[in-house]
This record gives sequence, structure tokens and C-alpha cells, in this order.
Amino acid sequence: MSKDCGNHGGGKEVVVRKLCAAIIAFIVIVLITIFLVWVILRPTKPRFVLQDATVYAFNLSQPNLLTSNFQVTIASRNPNSKIGIYYDRLHVYATYMNQQITLRTAIPPTYQGHKEVNVWSPFVYGTAVPIAPYNSVALGEEKDRGFVGLMIRADGTVRWKVRTLITGKYHIHVRCQAFINLGNKAAGVLVGDNAVKYTLANKCSVNV
Repeated sequence: MSKDCGNHGGGKEVVVRKLCAAIIAFIVIVLITIFLVWVILRPTKPRFVLQDATVYAFNLSQPNLLTSNFQVTIASRNPNSKIGIYYDRLHVYATYMNQQITLRTAIPPTYQGHKEVNVWSPFVYGTAVPIAPYNSVALGEEKDRGFVGLMIRADGTVRWKVRTLITGKYHIHVRCQAFINLGNKAAGVLVGDNAVKYTLANKCSVNV
């Protein structure tokens, strides 16, 4: 008569437990390493400047419809000396009093090296875009006074690169104030027959 010790399969369970413990330990080590690298290097978010805006069209018609066409020049600088930035997705558009007034224009994905500067000049435009009645009134009053205050925005995702290590994706939100003197074309430079280029050089707020 054989004796049953109740340990059948125990060896496999021990191996599985050891394997799971090793995997968990490896993951913890990797996470700690990433955290330490992040803390030591302290990546700084990129800096954006709205350099200029060229106005090709800006017409407010009834009932509360806006047709606009701009070309904006935005410069982005990576202030980090040891960290690169991947711009995986970035869309530029204009808003007025938090209402989007143009379509979104995509910036091609790009990599920004250490201390590098990228300059983009996308067109942002909208044809007969419905504007909220109260925004239409305010916009009409501003246009009559000459100065129009818009917000040029850029939203997207970025990744950080430290040597061979690349982080996951982070959302980036850029906000650039643009006060444009539409009432005085002499405040800008004529481009072609009707377009006027206005120098702005405004620093933008950046949230990552």
C-alpha cells in the first residue's frame, strides 16, 4: 500500500511562483530606473513662441458667420540638453473666446533634438463658421475698434527620449495670445495684394 504525501505538483507551483516573483521584480526595477532617470534629468517642457500671423481673410457676415484664413509661424525650442522630444501629433487651430473658429491643421510628426528649435508655418482657416451670437457681437465690436484678440492653440502628444529610453505618450497643450491690428494695415507688412503679415513674438503657455 503506497503512501500519499499530498505534494504532487508542488514542484511546478514553486517554479511558477518563483517565475512570477522574478517578473514582478524586473518590472519594479525598470519602473524605479525610469523614475530615477526622470528625477535626475528633470525634463523641461518645450517653449513655444508665436512669431507672426499673416491674415489673408477675416470676414464676419450675417447671420453670425466667420470666414478666416491665417498663416501663423510658431517656433518650438527644446531646452533640455540630454532629452529629445518626439512630437507624435500636433494640431494647430484658432479660437475666439474659447470657441473654435478654424479647422485643425496637422503638423507633420517630428523629432526635436537637444537644444534644437523647430519652426512651423501652418495655415489655419475656416469658411462660414457659425459663431455664437454673443461672440459674434463681441468680435464685431473688436473688429470695428481695430484690434482683434484671438488664441492660437496647438494640441497633441509628445514622448521624451533619454538615450535609448523612450517614454510613453504625454498630452501637450499650447496657448498663444494673438492681438492683431486688423484696423491698421500699416501695422503689418503687405504680402501680395490683400494679405498682411503682423509680427507678434508672443510667448505661449505650455502644459504637458
